[in-house]
Amino acid sequence: MTEPWYKRLGEGLAKTRGELRGHLNVLLRRGPDLDDVFWEELEDALIQADMGIAATTEMVARLRDLAARESLPDAAAVVDRLATEIAAEVSVDGEDPFSLPQCTILMVGVNGTGKTTSVGKLAKSLADAGRRVVIGSGDTFRAAAIEQLRVWAERAAVPVVERPHGSDPAAVVFDTIAQAREHGADTIMIDTAGRLHTSADLMAELVKVKRVAERESPFPVRTVLVMDATTGQNGLIQAREFDRALSLDAIVLTKLDGTAKGGIVVAVARELGLPVVRIGVGEGPEDLEPFDPGVFAEALVGSVG
Repeated sequence: MTEPWYKRLGEGLAKTRGELRGHLNVLLRRGPDLDDVFWEELEDALIQADMGIAATTEMVARLRDLAARESLPDAAAVVDRLATEIAAEVSVDGEDPFSLPQCTILMVGVNGTGKTTSVGKLAKSLADAGRRVVIGSGDTFRAAAIEQLRVWAERAAVPVVERPHGSDPAAVVFDTIAQAREHGADTIMIDTAGRLHTSADLMAELVKVKRVAERESPFPVRTVLVMDATTGQNGLIQAREFDRALSLDAIVLTKLDGTAKGGIVVAVARELGLPVVRIGVGEGPEDLEPFDPGVFAEALVGSVG
């Protein structure tokens, strides 16, 4: 991971880091003792960063056990180990669909998560790396999405397959895979319409889209959920519904720079059990990068004291 990206990640997580560091500094100033009050306040600080109750409870329990087993001397020693524990918590086993040599990737999510933009950024990144990419404009309900994806396809110099506004998205998938075969593509990316997880009809349509992709694609099909970090715990509720309907494979988390609750990455990884494969901290084409647990944890916690 390049230094400029590390810097951007640090800047993007500044809101969360500042808030979390403030809580931890207060905790350290109250004294070195590892008493029940210390552990309770550490738990509160992590929950306020939106790490989720389940993940936080487990992390604090591990730190308590670690403190006893390794005879950590004081509160500062425990806080020093926090980044390591956070990195462990967000390290979820699972493949990165964007690293597979051949793949058909369905990008799904609710409205406003940055899904279409993420498709464009990732297509450009893959094309720049020498991959042969074809994009399918499966969000046929929004004329703006079709136009937006067309612009990104031009930037990436990759073909985009469209159908008229209001067309059946499954037909777009069929056409995109057919064109990918003709072009000798190794990566097929399908944008889908943003939809509320509570809409049974729209979720059923997504299931149909995935079924057509699995039937027609010569490559493995992977379903990636694009989540908006600023939605916090509500985003987790949405993600569970998408996972229930589509058996998700991975998460792309956008807009980390717009929230003081960057700990949502921890909650996502722990509570969904899905790998976070890309995170976004800006609007530029380069601001969606592979997720590195250690770098993220260091940028989240920073230095305390």
